[in-house]
Amino acid sequence: MAEITITKENYENEVLKSELPVLLDFWAPWCGPCRMLAPVIEEIADQYEGRIKVGKVNVDEEGELAVMFRVVSIPMLAVIRDGKTVSTSVGYMPAEEIEQMLEKTI
Repeated sequence: MAEITITKENYENEVLKSELPVLLDFWAPWCGPCRMLAPVIEEIADQYEGRIKVGKVNVDEEGELAVMFRVVSIPMLAVIRDGKTVSTSVGYMPAEEIEQMLEKTI
């Protein structure tokens, strides 16, 4: 399953109404750690296909969502289940740490 670009327009349907838990990656194209994390997130999306949905939120383009999630530093990951944020982390994380975060919450 490919990652989904999350916007304020599709946020409700793709995240809040999702039957699967959602991993949101808040990022920006100019952010070095975000670029380092991108292939890890892609790998997670493939590995957890059918068990989670992975969404990418460009904070430069989706400021409202960034404010709503109180994003002050990127990359930031958030896990949303049943419309509620159940876990967040800030900064680059290796795949193993993201997997541990997901396993606790999905």
